[in-house]
Amino acid sequence: MSRVLVVDDEPQILRALRINLRARGYEVITAADGREALDAAAANPPDVVVLDLGLPDIDGVDVIAGLRGWTTVPILVLSGRSGSSDKVDALDAGADDYVTKPFGMDELLARLRAMLRRNLASEGEPVVEFGNVVVDLAATRVTVAGEEVRLTPTEWHLLEALVRNPGKLMSQRQLLREVWGPGYETAQGNLRLYMAQLRRKLEPNPSRPRYFRNEPGMGYRFDPRPPDIESRASS
Repeated sequence: MSRVLVVDDEPQILRALRINLRARGYEVITAADGREALDAAAANPPDVVVLDLGLPDIDGVDVIAGLRGWTTVPILVLSGRSGSSDKVDALDAGADDYVTKPFGMDELLARLRAMLRRNLASEGEPVVEFGNVVVDLAATRVTVAGEEVRLTPTEWHLLEALVRNPGKLMSQRQLLREVWGPGYETAQGNLRLYMAQLRRKLEPNPSRPRYFRNEPGMGYRFDPRPPDIESRASS
């Protein structure tokens, strides 16, 4: 579980980000000013920071400089300042990316995922192999028998959620919240459809899946080392 530190003095933004990030499986720490942010980061080092520049006590650029004094954690600036000089100052201080308010939640989450992937890749992001399938989590790339397979963003997010939890039963509700977000917890039809698409692309026999198994009424499990006798897992 990746830990995200969200720093913003606007309660509605803190709440929106907390809800959306937790729904996707992130651990979320929030801070309403710069001093609280620096203390929180020191007490519980985050995997990524989302930082507003217009804080009530310390300017966000100074918070970046304070963090960079001891950590290389990825920092995504989320600010109402849209001037090029503001962006340059933040990036020069050590920020990794910059998003201007108002922002789209989907874009922000995609940028966070990309930053986390880059950071994990530098730490040795695993490559998952099963059968003749290779999943490169850092490069968001999948090959089958050496040939690249194109996945839709939703298919990739579903695959990523499963292969990061090998052998673990993931409930339908958990997968729906992680891949689709809040409000989709009962959309089992979406999950069945995309799981079927994923199996068609990656399973040697999609009608008798070996790697992406269904536990009827419960959820799905990624099994990278299936038994010799293929299971009769249903879709």
